[in-house]
Amino acid sequence: MKRIFVFLSVALILFNSLSCSRQGENVVKIGAILPLTGDGARYGEADRNGFELALSEIEGLNIEILYEDNQGTAKGSVDAFNKLISTYDIPVVTGLMFSSSALAVAPLAERNNVVVFSTTASSPDLTDAGDYFFRNWPSDVYEGGRMAEFTYNELGLRRVAILSVNLDYGVGLTKVFSEQFKKLGGEITAVEYYEQAATDFRTQLTKLWNENIDAIYLPGYYSEIGLILRQAIEIEIETQFLSCVGFDNPKVIEIAGSAANGVIFARPFYNPESDNTIVKNFVDKFKKRYGSEPGIYAAHAYDALRIIAEAIKKGGNSPEEIIEGLYTIKNFSGVTGETSFDVNGDVVKPIQFMKVHNGNFVKY
Repeated sequence: MKRIFVFLSVALILFNSLSCSRQGENVVKIGAILPLTGDGARYGEADRNGFELALSEIEGLNIEILYEDNQGTAKGSVDAFNKLISTYDIPVVTGLMFSSSALAVAPLAERNNVVVFSTTASSPDLTDAGDYFFRNWPSDVYEGGRMAEFTYNELGLRRVAILSVNLDYGVGLTKVFSEQFKKLGGEITAVEYYEQAATDFRTQLTKLWNENIDAIYLPGYYSEIGLILRQAIEIEIETQFLSCVGFDNPKVIEIAGSAANGVIFARPFYNPESDNTIVKNFVDKFKKRYGSEPGIYAAHAYDALRIIAEAIKKGGNSPEEIIEGLYTIKNFSGVTGETSFDVNGDVVKPIQFMKVHNGNFVKY
């Protein structure tokens, strides 16, 4: 769907610019809906840290972030969004990291004329989520497709089984990976789904292993994937495991132990060891503030808030002006690379492939 949007008239823009100053005097309230408790709390903490660091650096604009905990669920996200818009006059909501959360809120935001800027939601369905939806994280169409191509062309694998979390995120990646892999000539031998927070995967693993496979692809999140890898070793399954950016958390090594070694996964490009001045300054400030190296989620949250602030500075702080401001941003230089938006509010960023080697994430 091409985004169709009627921008503000010149008269309205002039009226707003004369009526008040939006850069420095008035407080711009921004909602942030994150999993601050529950299984996804580690992700939410990363986003919050990224937002707060960016907030401390933004000049010429007085921003207040109003945090709401969605516990990583779609219902929690809807409740949090309704609370925010009924209590505060907010033009934009960010966070909404999980695809299921973003998909649940996007139609409400469209009806209420509130911009949603997701930091990590990747479902392909969000491309058509409406005029008010943006994200600085690539769609699964891109990550899943590139992973399929890498698996077939670079790894030379032909028979792959899939064990995925039964959420929009996992279902989306499964669909895209499967379609592209089969188009290239590969075979998806079987697909199994598990519910989030499941703890026993032995039966599903055994079923997939009996299909004479070259690899198992694991779309999902680190907490379950860590258990899957550990249980695979326990029942003596030895195959190549592939995964996604949801795997990209050091906690997975704690859960899986040595069973994580050899896993290959895809993620949007971010290199905390880069010599780029913007990245180096971000990493140094983050370490000083939080005592740890910033991961990919904190990096995207940091960029997201800076992009929102830039859009407000360019256009103004009403939802319509923020949308106009976002579309005028071209090649925004952030810690996760250069950001621009297509007609659907989607971003396209490079994908990099990583591998676990001796308990560390390294470039493949």
